Amino acid sequence: MSKSLPQKPIEIKISTVVAVSAIVHGADPQALDGALRDMTGGVADFFEDDLAVLDVADLAPGDTPVDWAALVALLKKYRLNAVAVRNATPGMHDAILAQGLSLDSGKTRDDAPAKDGPTLAAESGAEAQVMVIDTPVRAGQRIYARGCDLIITAVVNNGAEIIADGSIHVYSSLYGRALAGASGNPQARIFALAMEPELVSIAGVYRTFEDGFTPEMKAGPAQIRLAGDRIEIHSVKPVTPVNRS
Repeated sequence: MSKSLPQKPIEIKISTVVAVSAIVHGADPQALDGALRDMTGGVADFFEDDLAVLDVADLAPGDTPVDWAALVALLKKYRLNAVAVRNATPGMHDAILAQGLSLDSGKTRDDAPAKDGPTLAAESGAEAQVMVIDTPVRAGQRIYARGCDLIITAVVNNGAEIIADGSIHVYSSLYGRALAGASGNPQARIFALAMEPELVSIAGVYRTFEDGFTPEMKAGPAQIRLAGDRIEIHSVKPVTPVNRS
């Protein structure tokens, strides 16, 4: 009778982790609280305990000093879990590390060209690729197409979350959350044959639909894209087949 090997107390495996990029333009606690309140619109599960990387590149030397403990607590209030700080000055490092946060060099944001996911993959030495999902995405599931577009040929249910560094194509009904251009690509788009999402995002710009999706395009083919800092929704008109007989 063979004897099974004892289970290791810990294993390390490669895993993809998606984090929200929170670009901090000022450190005044009241202003930050107000901005987050306006952004979430009072929706308690807007972020759903997402991880957050704080980008402080836009903070000027003369700005209000960052109270890191208060900032972490404020984000937690809105269900954002701060894990790292990007573009911090050397004088900030000790205070950041004291809060258990990591330091991020910020090279990804500064050095990566603003192109779509497949092009970035090709430039980094890998062939352009697309992730294809042929099964329904259930509530509670999260799918992330890193460095490429995402194609789903089945329904994306309420409570599901689909994410892509490139564009998202749903050849069925989209009811859950869809986040395209997750690595910062503003040219990414979201397409669906039946568009009725809970939340959409392009390059970090969010829009929620607490009162329902746009009535005139509800449950019909549509695309979502970014125009400046505004999410736009456009109907996709089906092409009438040409009779060549």
